[in-house]
Amino acid sequence: MRRHVRTCSASLVALVAAALNAAPAHAEIVFFSTGRSLSVKAHRSDGTSLVLLLRAGGEMVCAAAAIVRIEPDEVPYPEESPLVSVWSRPSDPDDEDRLPLRPAALLQSDPRYDSIIEQASARHGVDATLVRAVIQVESNYQYRARSPKGAKGLMQLMPATAQQYGVVNPYDPASNIEAGTKHLKALLDRFPLSLALAAYNAGEAAIQRFGGLPPFAETRTYVDRVLRLVGKT
Repeated sequence: MRRHVRTCSASLVALVAAALNAAPAHAEIVFFSTGRSLSVKAHRSDGTSLVLLLRAGGEMVCAAAAIVRIEPDEVPYPEESPLVSVWSRPSDPDDEDRLPLRPAALLQSDPRYDSIIEQASARHGVDATLVRAVIQVESNYQYRARSPKGAKGLMQLMPATAQQYGVVNPYDPASNIEAGTKHLKALLDRFPLSLALAAYNAGEAAIQRFGGLPPFAETRTYVDRVLRLVGKT
């Protein structure tokens, strides 16, 4: 009888494993209160926090209150390759509800885009480390990232910005990084680093309106994230 039970159990496990292997992965889109969105593989609850399983590998922990809703993502994406850590500093545990992911000050790179970033950075005279930091905070290297406000791609180009730089497909990594880096350079030529980043996030009009760093929580968090990633704080 015990042998029969073990045989049945083994068969059941094999059937379940086969079913799981055969089932396609269903991605999800997480919408944050900041207006950003992120495509993830799955999520799970952990007390007052949610753990997001990232498409590029690893996990992101954020406060449940920072998420507005989670919906199925029907867009087929190729599986993302794991990100490669290139520089790190101590994380800030109080920032776990902010994008991109924890630890907050771990600068990452994706080998698929390294040459594009290096070439665009050299072409426009922008530090490649800064470009990587902007990409990480903007999209976490999700080339199909999109926000409810219409920002698209790795460097989250708004439609007007994409049009300004002649980008036909903002989801194309090369076109997106080229335009994003060129736009970032234009802002750096006008403003000091922190204000240039704020302008990239909130627009130049916001900088002019407030005569400096706008009082927007999202923008201030954004600037702080990027600066810490490049070791400027």
